[in-house]
Amino acid sequence: MSKISVKARQRKREIIVKKYRKKRHFLKKLKKYDLLQKLPRDASPVRLRNRCTITGRCRGYIRYFGISRIVFRSLVSQGFIPGVKKASW
Repeated sequence: MSKISVKARQRKREIIVKKYRKKRHFLKKLKKYDLLQKLPRDASPVRLRNRCTITGRCRGYIRYFGISRIVFRSLVSQGFIPGVKKASW
């Protein structure tokens, strides 16, 4: 479980990236790199990190479901994710 401050920082970055997306694209298209550098650092989508929506864990993230492997495993075993079942052979 991540610290609340880490989750809050991630949400803040997502909002800033969304806010400056069009402006960044426009400046890149015009090759105005000096103006691009004056934007906030957190406006760059590279600074985002894939995190589990439930726990905030960044490692073992399954992009298709948006959760970490640990949460995924518990949700599958409880039957909350339709169409997925535990493998056995």
